[in-house]
Amino acid sequence: MQVNVETLSNLERRIKIAVPFAKIDVEVENRLKKVARTAKVQGFRPGKAPMKVVAQNYGLQVREDVMNDTVNASFTDAVRENQLKVAGYPRFEAVEGENGEAFEFAAVFEVYPDVKVGELADKTVEKPVTEVTDEAVQKTIDVLRKQRVTYSAVDRAAKEGDRLVVDFVGKIDGVAFAGGSSEDFPFTLGQGQMLPEFEAAAQGLKAGEAKEFDLAFPADYHGKDVAGKTAQFTITVKSVSEAVLPEVDEAFAKLLGVADGNVEQMKKEIRENVEREVARRLKAKTKDVVLAALLDVTPLELPKALVALEVQRLAEQTKKDFQSRGMDVSKMPFPTDLFTKEAERRVALGLILSELVDSQDLRAKPEQVRAVIDDFAASYEQPEDVVRWYYADASRLEGPESLATEDNVVAWVLSRAKVEEKSFSFDELMGANQNA
Repeated sequence: MQVNVETLSNLERRIKIAVPFAKIDVEVENRLKKVARTAKVQGFRPGKAPMKVVAQNYGLQVREDVMNDTVNASFTDAVRENQLKVAGYPRFEAVEGENGEAFEFAAVFEVYPDVKVGELADKTVEKPVTEVTDEAVQKTIDVLRKQRVTYSAVDRAAKEGDRLVVDFVGKIDGVAFAGGSSEDFPFTLGQGQMLPEFEAAAQGLKAGEAKEFDLAFPADYHGKDVAGKTAQFTITVKSVSEAVLPEVDEAFAKLLGVADGNVEQMKKEIRENVEREVARRLKAKTKDVVLAALLDVTPLELPKALVALEVQRLAEQTKKDFQSRGMDVSKMPFPTDLFTKEAERRVALGLILSELVDSQDLRAKPEQVRAVIDDFAASYEQPEDVVRWYYADASRLEGPESLATEDNVVAWVLSRAKVEEKSFSFDELMGANQNA
């Protein structure tokens, strides 16, 4: 086999390979002999047909199979012999032979770039920090109370936070429209369930009272038939109920899973859960800034084939996500440019992290993997069962191993970069989750 490697660009290569036809003919003959042992040919018993007849019936298919196998095997051997790291899939091209004695073809492909992680000594990395205060724990308790709110009917004017049950009828130019009327419709004032004009009209009404008002639908309203139009509504309040939050007492503690109803134990467990969640979010933010730093100091030329594969993967992932939400994606366009930037980021990080893990020996140690699993298990009632589940199947350890390896990369970067702490308040870190 003759091989010639040509450099087309920084990452693109072209291999020209020539395999003697004599070698191919020998393989075709050998395979035909194997086929002949069991070949079913009309007029002959299985395995008794002459080789000439077997060749007439099976020769073309066998030769095609041999040629395909020759292309793949020869390419694999050529890549190995020339120590090339192929990125993505090769594109095979037919080559016109010069002497007719060899089967010649070419493969065009990209190789992985040489990755050299940039200098981090002068790179500033802002490490997020947040203190879990008593106030933060109390806010979490308040959220848990709101999640278990009940409502009690009151005989007064409705105000923000009250739950109302109403009948309403909406008309445009005196004609009722689809979706503009309802009976026994419940909503809570101040939660943004209804348009502002609707909530404003309901506020201040008591059970049994009614009101007429105009409502201008926004131009971008999801209901296209009424978007940009003004409707006349009549609303009748049937009941007004005020929110009743549970007291922080023994019953509440039991509701949260503390068997003996000990309030102090409940607060202790809530603090532990909050601290665990804060640590998780800080860890994720730290990882983000570390990865951004690595990208900044390590410019790379990316193999187009790898980016294309990642774009395809992201698009398929998005389609599946939409489908899981009940959306019809059969006619939905998924332009590749929507995913290109993120695909490039992921490919670059994959190359950088792979190089770091190999060159700096940052693979996770067994005890580190166990620490990750223990952290996962800590939030369950029976953590030992969770641990056993992970170790019952080696494939389940891949996730924890990957996370532990990433932790090693983050620690390695932080040990070399200029680290400055950046404080986040509890509310900033937790975001909308604390407003539930």
